Amino acid sequence: MAAECRIDPDVVKELCLRAVSRLPADVLRALEAALEREKDETAKRILTLTLDNARLAAERGRPLCQDTGLAVVFVRLGQGVRLVGAELAKVIDEGVRRAYVGGHLRRSVVADPLLRENTGDNTPAILHVEVVPGDEVELTVAPKGVGSENMSRLAMLKPADGRNGVIDFVLETVSQAGPNACPPLVVGVGLGGNLEWAAYLAKKALLRPLDVPNEKPHLRELECELLARINQLGVGPQGLGGYTTALGVAVEAFPTHIGGLPVAVNLQCHAARHASAVWRKDTGWEVLS
Repeated sequence: MAAECRIDPDVVKELCLRAVSRLPADVLRALEAALEREKDETAKRILTLTLDNARLAAERGRPLCQDTGLAVVFVRLGQGVRLVGAELAKVIDEGVRRAYVGGHLRRSVVADPLLRENTGDNTPAILHVEVVPGDEVELTVAPKGVGSENMSRLAMLKPADGRNGVIDFVLETVSQAGPNACPPLVVGVGLGGNLEWAAYLAKKALLRPLDVPNEKPHLRELECELLARINQLGVGPQGLGGYTTALGVAVEAFPTHIGGLPVAVNLQCHAARHASAVWRKDTGWEVLS
């Protein structure tokens, strides 16, 4: 018999509030390492202020950035679990509503991209559901600001463009973004699939801890080369020069058609925010550190 899980909107609320005010530990470590490595005095000053901002935001429970983002929610649903209660999307949106209204966060969602009327509660969220083996449910909330999102790009390369074509496109994207994506960046790269799947992979890549490389050697090597070459561009923190243009690069790949090479680049500003909780049948919901 399948385990029955009820998605709790207050868990979603807590993840939203946690994500907008606390940087994950791997991002903090990457910022600290960047400060130690950086030689440019202006860049060092900006990195110091960035770390101070993160510390104060966590201590006071205040947003890291005034743009508290569009709520992107990832659900990993164990196939041995049956969801009960209200419709999943409605429960997620209720949790987002409670966080953004009750937590006095900026509400940035408009109901129609052309008519531009604000929904008033930052809903609806963007919801991705992945069915996985097991009997657990994992929720991850990743508020995504529009400054870095607007600088993201997708291209349908030709297979002949190959690895070098991918590298050139990623470097071009970061270079064109300049200061507009609020570097230092986390760069998510999605390879393969089709048009929409490459974009999804690039977004999902942003959730991988910065100190966890891709397990496939050729993709791990690609991540290392991209990070090194991005940091040679000289964009630097907030676009004012220096070595630290990016804190990390994560590449996710998926099989694709013989005639295509889709590549998406999802840029994430230094406020690389996300928070997760897991449900287990014996213990219920637990917010992960």
